[in-house]
Amino acid sequence: METLAELFEHTLKDVYYAENAIAKALPKVSKAVKNAELKKAVDHHLEETKGQIKTLDKVFKTLGIKPEAVKCDATDGLIKETEGLMEDGKGVALDAGLLAACQAVEHYEIARYGSLREWAKVLGNDEAHVLLSEILDQEKAANSKLTNIAVTTINK
Repeated sequence: METLAELFEHTLKDVYYAENAIAKALPKVSKAVKNAELKKAVDHHLEETKGQIKTLDKVFKTLGIKPEAVKCDATDGLIKETEGLMEDGKGVALDAGLLAACQAVEHYEIARYGSLREWAKVLGNDEAHVLLSEILDQEKAANSKLTNIAVTTINK
């Protein structure tokens, strides 16, 4: 990669992989959590994630390319860590650990979508900028919801 456009395309493929991997992992997380409010938040985010994949399809279309995934080691690592929590976690620690793992994923996505959105703007792709802004707002809201659940319920 030598240009911002190439970096934008590569990172877009990275988050496409990430969202698809997350969509596959969230049902397992939902099944593992014990707290009803956290389970509802995980299930809601799964539906949002499916919508975000469709939105990313639209972003690819703005570039005139077919949606394609590039392996994302960061997401794979976060999912592996979450799977370890599901195997080893018990009681209160399980829900607290899974909530924290979900937030780690959200923070990664917020960083990626923030960069992609700004790169789209610099590259003059206004449609992608709007679409990526929508996803970024959803990720920030999901993180905020998780923080609220942690502070008001899980961590007590």
